[in-house]
Amino acid sequence: MAGDCRRWSSWWGLDYLENCRLVPSEANDGDSFHVSVNGKEYIFRLYLVDAPETDAANPARLIEQARHFGITVPQVIEVGEAAKSFVRDKLSEPFTVLTRKANAMGRSDIERFYAFVQTKDGDLGEQLIANGLARIYGRRVTPRGASSYSEAPHKLQELEDQAKRRKVGGWATSARPLNVPSATPQPFASASPSISVTPAPAAPIRSPSKNERLFPAKLDINTATEKELRLIPGIGPVMARRIIDARPFGSADDLKKVNGIGDKKYDEIRPYFQ
Repeated sequence: MAGDCRRWSSWWGLDYLENCRLVPSEANDGDSFHVSVNGKEYIFRLYLVDAPETDAANPARLIEQARHFGITVPQVIEVGEAAKSFVRDKLSEPFTVLTRKANAMGRSDIERFYAFVQTKDGDLGEQLIANGLARIYGRRVTPRGASSYSEAPHKLQELEDQAKRRKVGGWATSARPLNVPSATPQPFASASPSISVTPAPAAPIRSPSKNERLFPAKLDINTATEKELRLIPGIGPVMARRIIDARPFGSADDLKKVNGIGDKKYDEIRPYFQ
């Protein structure tokens, strides 16, 4: 059972919440996650950083992230999955949240606020940037220990530059398979990368048209993996699992039989299948 977190004090207008617990959720990713706070569940979104997407629900954001790291869209999703796993490991023990409860909005009915998160290894956003698992991006606020609004981004830029030189995470250029980093602390200046990403064949990165695929071929409805299904705009982890559970299909025309796929959704996703 998820625990809760206890308010300790306020600092520079930021509520300082310690002994926080991660709430397991399919919606958790590298920069946004459910947390139990004083017996109530919230979603916190990290200040200053943006972890790669884990599906194609936001194609425009995927394209931006691919351009930033200089990799392909499928690779972006792989790095996003690595960031999600990294954060889950880091938040497996009690942690501290600093927040002004500024509205971060979102698609959930649960309140979502911007925050800094401190783990036993330090600031979570800094750890993501240092391991090549996020880009510097988003709303800014003065964090604990920073004397100005510009100091924190400057530190993040230094960490990103180090990650580029080390070729870790989204900056990897080696041909080794993607390895998800463990919860074991990794020194930011370490010469050994915590993850690497297998490069895919070079492809032009540009904004897709309405029905343009983010991968080179149509999928087989009966053999597509969950990761491949989640590349399709409009298919998230829940819908991908429903499609897999409904197999075998006579053809992709049977997608209408899947719970949650109405006529509009069917028209959107059918062109992506054989």
